[in-house]
Amino acid sequence: MQIKNILVVCIGNICRSPMAEFFLKQQHPDLHIESAGISAMVGHNADSKAIHCMDQIQIDMRTHIAKQINADLIKQSDLILVMSHNQQKHIENSLPFAKGKVFRLGHWQGKNVPDPYQHDQAFFEETCNNIQSYVTDWQKHLKI
Repeated sequence: MQIKNILVVCIGNICRSPMAEFFLKQQHPDLHIESAGISAMVGHNADSKAIHCMDQIQIDMRTHIAKQINADLIKQSDLILVMSHNQQKHIENSLPFAKGKVFRLGHWQGKNVPDPYQHDQAFFEETCNNIQSYVTDWQKHLKI
């Protein structure tokens, strides 16, 4: 199956999923990539600590606005990348038609991405590095 639309999901859609979204957009400008949250902080910008992490690697994600996941976003997506097994189960149980296209971002390393929300900058830096590594792992699987 050809992957053209990717949805990245976390809880609030202000830390992890926007970082992954912007890494993916940088590596795959030809794909449609967006992010959303299971309990999104709708209308909020990305967390300032996440923005700082991305600034360090010359990726500006100040344009990000958090949005709530919904059935339409799931239907439009060829691949849905989540941060944990629990998020994968939640989406597959809530929207059974999503089964088969929901994977953890850290799938290839067998890892979840812990939530850095309300943690210190060092935790955000570690999270950002892990997300970058996991996005890179997906590269060969997203080649058209």
